[in-house]
Order: sequence, then C-alpha cells, then structure tokens
Amino acid sequence: MANIYRVACAAGFSGDRVDVAKPLVAEILKKGGPACLIFESLAERTLALAQLERQQDQTKGYEPLLREMLEPILSDCVQNGIPIVGNFGAANPAAAAECVAQIAREKNLPPLKIAIVQGDDISSADMRDVIESRLSQAYLDSLKNSQLVSANVYLGAREIADALQAGAQVVITGRVADPALTVGPLMAHFKRSWDDWNFLGSATMAGHLLECGAQVTGGYFSDPGMKDVPDLANVGFPIVEFDENGNGCITKPSNTGGVVNRMTVTEQLLYEVHNPAQYLTPDVVADISQIQLDDLGANRVAFSGVLGHPRPENLKANICIDGGWLAEAEISYAGHNAYQRAQLAAQIIRERLSPFLELRVDFIGSSSVFSSDLGKGPQFTAEGGFEDIRLRVAAAHQMKSEANRVCREVTALYTCGPAGGGGVRTSIRPRLNTLVCLIPREYIRASYVFYQGVQ
Repeated sequence: MANIYRVACAAGFSGDRVDVAKPLVAEILKKGGPACLIFESLAERTLALAQLERQQDQTKGYEPLLREMLEPILSDCVQNGIPIVGNFGAANPAAAAECVAQIAREKNLPPLKIAIVQGDDISSADMRDVIESRLSQAYLDSLKNSQLVSANVYLGAREIADALQAGAQVVITGRVADPALTVGPLMAHFKRSWDDWNFLGSATMAGHLLECGAQVTGGYFSDPGMKDVPDLANVGFPIVEFDENGNGCITKPSNTGGVVNRMTVTEQLLYEVHNPAQYLTPDVVADISQIQLDDLGANRVAFSGVLGHPRPENLKANICIDGGWLAEAEISYAGHNAYQRAQLAAQIIRERLSPFLELRVDFIGSSSVFSSDLGKGPQFTAEGGFEDIRLRVAAAHQMKSEANRVCREVTALYTCGPAGGGGVRTSIRPRLNTLVCLIPREYIRASYVFYQGVQ
C-alpha cells in the first residue's frame, strides 16, 4: 500500500496493561513512516465514576493510570513526531493535560502542544430540558427521582483531526465514539472531505478493529482446545496500516505473542455491531456487508470494501444517575454436602431479608453466570455433588443502611448459619444507573483548545 499511515492502540479499556505501548512505538519506528499512538480507556460507566471522583477532588477524574501509560513512551513519541490521542481525559481533560505536561517537564521535554477536546459534557442546567425532552417516560421518571451524576454525548473525530492539523502533539478527549480516536488521525493525515462517506466508513472500521486492544490480537478470542493462541501472556496490541484509498491491514508487533488472523478480525468486526450494514457513529454510518478480508499470513489481515453512508442526525448520549447503594457479600462452603449447605445459607438470608430487600442470590460454581437478577436460572449438578461452592448475595437500595443489611447477615453466617462457612467478604459502594437517549446535533458545541498550563 502506498502512502501508508499507521495507528497503534495501546489500551482497550481503563485498567488495561501499561507495558504494551513501548513495543508498539518500537514497531512504528522500525517500520518508519507517519504514525499515531492511541489509548482507548473510557467505557460507558467509567466516565460516570470519574465524575464522582472529580466531585470529591477537582484535580482528579481522569484516567488513574495515565502516568504509567505515558511515562515509558512520551519522550520517544515527541522526539519522533508520533502524536498521541486518547480519551483518557474522562471527566477532567484539563487535569489530564496537566498530568501530561508534568511528565514532559520531568523528562526535560520542551513545552508540548496539548489539545483538549470539549463539548461532550451536556450536564449543564441549560441542557436539562433538551435531555428530558429526548427521554422515554420511564427514563424521565427515573431521572426526576434521582440525582444526575453525568450526561455526556458521543462526539466524533472532527475536533481530533482539527487539533492534529493545528500541530497538536497530544490530543486529550472525554467522551468520543471509540473509533473516532483512529478516524481523527486518518482524516488529519489524508485530508479527506468530511462527506467522503466510504473513506470515513473504512476509517471507522479500522478504529473499531483497534478499539478493544488485544481483543483483535487473540486475547478475548482465545479458547483453549478450540481457538488456541500462542504466548498469550505476552499478547501484542494491534496496529492498523491504512492507505489513501481506504484500504487497511491489521497487524501487531513482530516480537509479541497473540495472533492476528481472519477469525480474530472477523470476531472483532462483529463485536457490538447490531446491523453490519448500518454501524452508526457520529461521523458516518459504516457498512461492512461487502467487506473483503484477506489473510496475508505472518499476523497480517488486509481489509477492503467497507462502505459508508451519511452520518446520523442525532448523537447518542449516556445519562448516569444515582442508583443508591449496592451491597455484596460472599461466603464459601467446601467438602461433603457443600451445595446443600450453601442453599440452606441462602434460605436463611432470604427469610431474614426478603421483606426488606430484593435479593440476588448466586451459587458460584453452579449457576451464577446464567441466573437472572432474582437468582432464577439453570441449576447445574455435579456427579457426587459440588465440593466447593461460594454463595454470593447482593442487593441494591437507595439507603445505605438498608443495603448494608446484606453485609451484616452474611457475616453472621459464620456462627448463625450452616456448618463450615468461611472466607466472608463484603463490600458496599455507590451504584449508578444509565439512561440512553439521542440528542440532535444542533445542540452540541464541540471544539478543541490548546492547554495553557495550570489556571
């Protein structure tokens, strides 16, 4: 492919490994040519949790691992002209910018051009009526009976691209669509029109392949004996090579574990895609119904034939509200009759708490994954009985004191319950509920600014 631009992804979620960026940068430098490094670290509820953190401390609310993520590679990226783009700004992009600037100072780098993308936060009072007008009645009732924690709309790639074209070395965003982290650098480099729908569609799917990190290089794909993946402990993170015609190739650093093949790429292409012909993003409606995949071997899969259609008129918004408190408690039963003793323990908890709380009861090792929130679901049996069962009880309530009954009652099973219970662990934490709606574009004012230092 002529005129290749590489985008490497060094994170697929908040809490991902922090030692994977260095091999990516080394691979980029070995191959040469223009490239960008992205970090995708913002899941749906990560932002709401970050808002809660910011409310407690105005210097927090961005990716907590940001320093560990950037310290190993910031100098190499700056010195070799590799821009960094990440949604690690979360609820506080300005504080994230200060963190990056501080790392640069510690490494004796010249002052960086750090761009901050703004406009995703729609929690202001003047947007409240707009949000309420777009919610279903059930969601509206939930909002009116709860405290708003955060409201963020998914922005597209345009502000990222504009910032890069203006010379940004680091671009920090809050809530943007995950593929936008890749679309922005590609649009900035190739300088394509924002109504070049096929190019945008292909760039979006390149971003979609990258956005979950090692998921496309064998991590989440792996299933021993069914889909074996070599050296998974050292799984490499993905790189996309993209050309001016909208064709791409997904690969990984040559000295890392994992695998890139037709199966890993196909699984990631279909991940979270409801309609392959209509993958809605803020920048384009991507269409992979005609996509062509070509396994080139040596951990390289080429893709072409992605189409694009005009972007949606509305933008998706996540509204997070206070959901009260979630209490969880666990206790283990082992040895003969373990399952029966765990069931008796659950019966005791139900009799004592059901009048006050709606409980979820799981028998971990038997049916926990498949149960409903009320603990209903398939019950698995083992020949000769289970010899190790962990009972989990959970409940949510608006009042912390009521939810905490779960923790107290399960702890009391040490002596008030069946024989042999042990290893009790309890936790209680704030709970968030998520509402989703569509916001017309005309209400959103997205932009970017360059970081000017601590105000």
